[in-house]
Amino acid sequence: MSLTDVIDGTRQAVRTDRHNAAVSFSVDHALAPNTATVVDVRVRDHAFTVDEPPALGGTDQAANPVEYALASLGSCQVITYQFWAARLGIPLDAVRVKVDGDLDLHGFFGFDESTRPGFSDVRVSVELDGPAAPEVYEQLRRAVDEHCPVLDLFRNQTPVTTTVR
Repeated sequence: MSLTDVIDGTRQAVRTDRHNAAVSFSVDHALAPNTATVVDVRVRDHAFTVDEPPALGGTDQAANPVEYALASLGSCQVITYQFWAARLGIPLDAVRVKVDGDLDLHGFFGFDESTRPGFSDVRVSVELDGPAAPEVYEQLRRAVDEHCPVLDLFRNQTPVTTTVR
């Protein structure tokens, strides 16, 4: 099934019933047995591990949470470029994205309560290959920036409710 098929099918389903546009995602996490920082993650039928580098007390068995956050942003960018290129009929041969982020550990460790524990700066570098003119790819960039769900998470405050049982 092509991306245009997905777009057309979704458009029809949403026209039929607006509620068809609402989706939810769920991810389960648990500390791996006999570890202090290794987290086992389950998403649908997929599993992966999260850890910290030794400098942050981990065993470096996997990427850490903030690296996965950057990976999530970069991956969503690549997918959203593909999606919007198909939607807009823009030829796109390749998409490469690099995401860099700066974080001050004063906030995470609580050494300075005025320092934010999250990223202070995130930089997204996108390389697009294809036969279209640069202004067409700029139009595509604007569409992606307006519609990328993970970019929206980085740019805007999202309500989060935490419950402890």
